[in-house]
Amino acid sequence: MFQKTFLLIFTFFPFLLRAAEGGVSLTAEKAFMIGDFPITNSMITSWVISMFLILAIRIVVGKATLAPNKGQLFIESIVGGLRDIVEPIVGKKLFFPSFWLLSGLFIFILTQNWSGLLPGVGTIGYYDEHGNYSHLIRPGNADLNMTLALAAVANISWLYFIFKYEGLKSILIHIFGNKADKKEVGIYFFIGLIPIFIGVGLIEIISILFRPVSLSFRLFGNVFGGENLLHKMFTLAPGFEWILPVPFYFLEVLIGMVQALVFMLLIAVFIGLMCNHGEEHH
Repeated sequence: MFQKTFLLIFTFFPFLLRAAEGGVSLTAEKAFMIGDFPITNSMITSWVISMFLILAIRIVVGKATLAPNKGQLFIESIVGGLRDIVEPIVGKKLFFPSFWLLSGLFIFILTQNWSGLLPGVGTIGYYDEHGNYSHLIRPGNADLNMTLALAAVANISWLYFIFKYEGLKSILIHIFGNKADKKEVGIYFFIGLIPIFIGVGLIEIISILFRPVSLSFRLFGNVFGGENLLHKMFTLAPGFEWILPVPFYFLEVLIGMVQALVFMLLIAVFIGLMCNHGEEHH
């Protein structure tokens, strides 16, 4: 497997070396227009990955049966592993409604992160009329617009879950409610803590508003930084361009997995904090 991967990288080495001169640009580059709507190189990568995931899962699984084939067993093992991670966090009540979102985010983000390691992604391109080299495709998560969109979808879904399964009253109590035990602290101390917990609730509201920003910038920064790191490795040691980036490829494989897992777990924790607290008292 390693030999095949190394041979594939070496075959596409001229494209990698040419792209390393400038690295990945901060903003996505326009590939073409559909009417007045610009299509960027990161959008192309995202569309290709989406179609690949749909077709790959369909081909690997085939027709689901009670006696699963190897492809179905592989997908079921992934689903089972994710279930073991997610269910204790979101709780049994929210597991099935939210699992499609959490597992979909993890698989899509992971594939997007790893797509930047494929030969040609972020390297193959063309020269425009001004002589500037533009990449035809680039990793989707190296585009801040993509990570902002993922964070927006995740947080809108979070709002949907908490309002549907908890309700406004429960949410307000959870954010602004007095968490002290009246019997233990006494009535006067309990009343005195009310303004403090209201202030804590306001801080919590501010942190909720900043969640899409923190989620998107964390993912974007790691993927964008990793892409440019790989590009720069090709220019640091002339004569060793074909071997110097190899250790960083394995590092980016690990980072891509960690960042996809972190994104999924944070959304799961956000859901669990609002909707799983009630199960602790039953």
